[in-house]
Amino acid sequence: MRHACTGRQFGRDSSHRKALLRMLVTALLKNEKIETTVAKAKELRPLAEKMITLGKRGDLHARRQALSFINNEAVVSGLFADIAPRYATRNGGYTRIILTRNRPGDAAPMAVIELIERKKTETPGTKGAESTKA
Repeated sequence: MRHACTGRQFGRDSSHRKALLRMLVTALLKNEKIETTVAKAKELRPLAEKMITLGKRGDLHARRQALSFINNEAVVSGLFADIAPRYATRNGGYTRIILTRNRPGDAAPMAVIELIERKKTETPGTKGAESTKA
C-alpha cells in the first residue's frame, strides 16, 4: 500500500528524480519557458513557484535556500534581480501549463510550462509585424 507516499516516481530512484526536478527548475527559470511531459510539468510547478517565492523574500537566507536547490548562481541572481520583482504584487500562480501534443516516439502527452509574465522575445523577421493565418 502507498499510504502517505506523494509525488510521481518517473521510474527513477530518489536522487535521480531530485536531480531531474532541479535541472527542470533551473531550465525554467533560465529560459522562462520549457517543453516537457505533462507529468513532469505538474511535478515541476510547485517547486518553481517555491523558488520564485524565495526570490520575492529577497533576504540572504532565501538566496542561500535557492542556491541549495539551484546550482547555477547566474540563474539564482536572475531570479532575485529580474524574475521576482515582476511578481511582487502577485500572491502565487506564477506558472502556466499548456498541453501541446503527443510525442511521436512514445505518444507521451507533452506540455509547455512557462512563467505567466515572461519577457517577450522577438523572433527574427517578425519585428513590428503581426502574423495572421489565412
